[in-house]
Amino acid sequence: MSNVTAHELFPNDWQRLRDIRLASLVESPEAFGADYEVLSKFGEQQWREIFARLSYLVANLDGKDIAVMSIENLEGDFGATCWIGGCWTDPEHRGVGALRAMFEYLDHHAGSRDWSKQGLGVWIDNYSAIAAYEKLGFVAMGEPQESAKKPGKFYQRMIRGS
Repeated sequence: MSNVTAHELFPNDWQRLRDIRLASLVESPEAFGADYEVLSKFGEQQWREIFARLSYLVANLDGKDIAVMSIENLEGDFGATCWIGGCWTDPEHRGVGALRAMFEYLDHHAGSRDWSKQGLGVWIDNYSAIAAYEKLGFVAMGEPQESAKKPGKFYQRMIRGS
């Protein structure tokens, strides 16, 4: 069996980020606040600029990026020091440990990157994602919130300490 590894992407990896981020929006458009039509028009400079405010991790299996997530340092709800976003795993590779590998990377670097208390929002009807986050130690906090980007949809905030 092959091992899943997690890697951080940097501005020179903008094409890898573009490819997996767009794949996530094609496969699961309902799961994200971002819009494929908007991001698909981004050029190299716009993709590079994303790294100024977000860190990105990918999970890789046999040389192929199979999962992605962003990390934003901030003072967030319930004491979060960072906010996790855009989590997605290619459906063909769900259940192989991609999400766990990315969170292990995050935990390993938490002290030096101020990633020690992680927050995220998940759509309240995304039961499989909620279950996956709970297995990683996330706990639902507060009441569901209505999305500003998608009125009528609600998300649950979840918090985890590394």
